[in-house]
Amino acid sequence: MRSANSTVSPASSQALTLALTLALGLAVGLVFGLGLIISGMSNPAKVRNFLDIFGPWDPSLAFVMGGAIAVGVPGFWFVQRRLKPLLTESFELPTNCGVIDRKILPGAAAFGLGWALTGICPGPALTLLAGNGLLAFGFLGMMLAGMFVGRLMKS
Repeated sequence: MRSANSTVSPASSQALTLALTLALGLAVGLVFGLGLIISGMSNPAKVRNFLDIFGPWDPSLAFVMGGAIAVGVPGFWFVQRRLKPLLTESFELPTNCGVIDRKILPGAAAFGLGWALTGICPGPALTLLAGNGLLAFGFLGMMLAGMFVGRLMKS
């Protein structure tokens, strides 16, 4: 039994922080994955139908985005009023908001082209591993290859 004036060692504090970070990441990932499945956003056809405004357009993705914004805006407001995060030393928030440079345009075009052709973006690709593994593995493999080429181009 510890005495009232004993302190927690730095190693055990780091282990606790790591465990809490992992648990929080798992919980948030579970909620995100459930949201993708429940909303149907893991279905590539549903996403393609949102992007096809001249065909069988499906506006439901706009409502999912609206829900994300409704949660995200108050979340960022709350975070910006804190001095420091709970589980790390400092916040990692974007600093160059609103800057459109020559790197963002080809990157956005490549992302949009991939999204439009497949109806898949990175989050839903992971949920597809459970139900449509071959498509997901192909997509994720090529996404990782694209990220590798992108890093090579930056250096």
